[in-house]
Amino acid sequence: MTSADEFVLQLLTDKGIVESAAIEDARVKAAEQGGDGNPDTAALDCLVTENIVTQVQIAKALAEEFNMDFVELADIRVSNEALELLPYDLANRYKVFPLEADDNELELAVCDPLDMDAIDSISHVIQRSITSRVAPLEEIEKAIHQYYDSAQAENVDSLFTGTEEEGKGDLDLPTGEEGDLSEDEAPIIRYVHMVISEALKRRASDIHMEPLEKRFRVRYRIDGVLHEVENPPKRLQPSIVSRIKLMSDVSIAEKRVPLDGRINIKVGPKVIDLRVSTLPTAFGESIVMRILDKEGLNLGLPELGFFSDDQATFERIIAMPDGVFLVTGPTGSGKSTTLYSALNCINHPDRKIITVEDPVEYEMPGVNQVQVRRDVGMTFSAALRSMLRQAPNIIMVGEIRDKETAEIAINAALTGHMVFSTLHTNDAPSAVSRLVDIGIKPFLVAAALRAVLAQRLVRRICPNCKQPHTPDEKLLSSLGIRSDQALDANFMKGAGCPKCNSTGFRGRVGVFEMFTMSEELQQMVYEDASLVALRSKSKEMGMRTMREDGIRKVIAGVTLAEEVLHSTVGEAG
Repeated sequence: MTSADEFVLQLLTDKGIVESAAIEDARVKAAEQGGDGNPDTAALDCLVTENIVTQVQIAKALAEEFNMDFVELADIRVSNEALELLPYDLANRYKVFPLEADDNELELAVCDPLDMDAIDSISHVIQRSITSRVAPLEEIEKAIHQYYDSAQAENVDSLFTGTEEEGKGDLDLPTGEEGDLSEDEAPIIRYVHMVISEALKRRASDIHMEPLEKRFRVRYRIDGVLHEVENPPKRLQPSIVSRIKLMSDVSIAEKRVPLDGRINIKVGPKVIDLRVSTLPTAFGESIVMRILDKEGLNLGLPELGFFSDDQATFERIIAMPDGVFLVTGPTGSGKSTTLYSALNCINHPDRKIITVEDPVEYEMPGVNQVQVRRDVGMTFSAALRSMLRQAPNIIMVGEIRDKETAEIAINAALTGHMVFSTLHTNDAPSAVSRLVDIGIKPFLVAAALRAVLAQRLVRRICPNCKQPHTPDEKLLSSLGIRSDQALDANFMKGAGCPKCNSTGFRGRVGVFEMFTMSEELQQMVYEDASLVALRSKSKEMGMRTMREDGIRKVIAGVTLAEEVLHSTVGEAG
C-alpha cells in the first residue's frame, strides 16, 4: 500500500484538492500520534478524519485519473446473482462490492484501482473476468455490512444465544469451572468451542486468530491455504484470547512475550491435541492453534503420494540395516509425516525404535518416543547419547540443527544403527553441502549417508468432483510439459462440491526428489565436489527432480499444473 497511498496524496495535490502544506501538516500530526504503520497511510487517514478531504473526493479523483466510472452505491440496485457469486470473505478482505454479474464477467465497485492483486485474486477464485468502477471506501464498507453482514452476523450472534450445549456440539473440552460461569463468560466458551469444532469439521491443520486494527480476524488453514471465516466482534477479542490461554494452561496476565501451551480435547472417540502459540502484536495477542490428530495420521506409503517405482526405492532405503536417511524441505512440507510413515512401515516386534522429538506430535504404538526438554538439559544431542546406550536398531532425530547433533547421528550410523532425521534445505543434493557446512567431514558424510528425500506438498484434486480438464497451453509450456506428453495426459480439475467446500481440492499429496548414494557419488562427496556437480551426476544416474515428479502427477490427474508451478522450481538454463 505504500506506493498507492503516496500516489493518492500526490494526485490530490496535482488536482488542487488538497494543498501541499496541508499534507505536510497531516504527516507531522500523524508522526506525533505515533505508530509503526505506513506514514503515507497515516497522513491520508488524518486528512480524511479532519475533513480536509472526503473519501468521495478521493474516489472521484482516482476515477478521473484512470478514466473509470464513479458509482454511488446508495443509488444502485443490488444484484443477488452478483452477491452469490462473490463470497463475503473476498468482498470484506479486498474491500470491494459486486454490482452486476453474468456468465463471463463480474462488475465490481473498488476503492483502490491500483490494487491489481485483489482483482487478479478475485478473478482467479470466481473464474470470471472483472470490470471495475470506483466507489468511496466508506460506501463499500457500508454496502458490505448492509447486504452481507446480516447473514454473517446471524451466524456469529447465534453463538451468543441459546444453551451452552448448542455451541459445544460433540466436543469434550477442558472448560474449567463451567458450573460457576457468569452470563458473560458462557458465550465466549461457546464461541471458542464452535471455532475448534468447525475447524475439525473442515479438516483444518491450523486455526489463526489475528488482532487487526478494527477487527479480530479468524482463519483456518485447509490443505495449506488460509480461508477466512466469520469474525467475532472486535470487542470480544480480549475475552476470547484469555479463554484460549486459560485452556492452554499459560499465564493470562503475561501479554508481553510469546507463550506456548497445549490443549487436549476429545471429539467423540478421537483424541485431538492442539498446540497453542501466542505472539504479542501491535493490536493484541495473535494466536495460532496447530491441530494434531493423534489417531488420524495416514501412515501408509501410498497416501503420501509415491508412484510405485519411487515407493519401491523408498522401501528399500528404509529397510537398510545402517546409515543416515534424511528428509528435507521447508516448514510445513510434510517431513514429519513422511518419517512417521517410514517408521510405521518398519515397526516390527523384532526391532527397537527410539525417537527424540520437539515436540512429540503423534504417538506411535511400539515406539519409544522421547520429548526434548531444554529447560532440564534434555537436548537433541543429550537424548541421542543416552538413546545409543539403549541398544536401538532404528533412531529418529526430529531435526539435525547443530554440529553436535549431526556428529552423534553420523557416528550412530557408522556403528550399525539406522538413523532417520530432517534438514531444512531446498533440494535433496543440498543436504550434503549442509552437513559439511555444519562441520561434518566430507569422508564421514560419504560413508554414513544412504539417501536424501526432498519434498513439497501440493493440493490433491477432490476425487468426488474431479472431471476432465484442458489446461492453458502457456501454463503447460511454463511447467515444461511437451505437446507429445499432453496428448496422452489425463488432465483433471475439481468442479467443487460440498465435500471439498467448493474448492476443488481435498487433501494434499507430496512431490518428491530422491537422492540415492552410489559409489560414484560417494567418491564425489569424499572429494568435496560442488553442489552443481553432485546434482548433475545424480540426474545422470536417474534422479527425478520435484518439478519432474510434479509433472507426472499433473499428467496423471492427481493435481493441477498451477499447484506444481507454485511449489517447485524449474531447472535453470
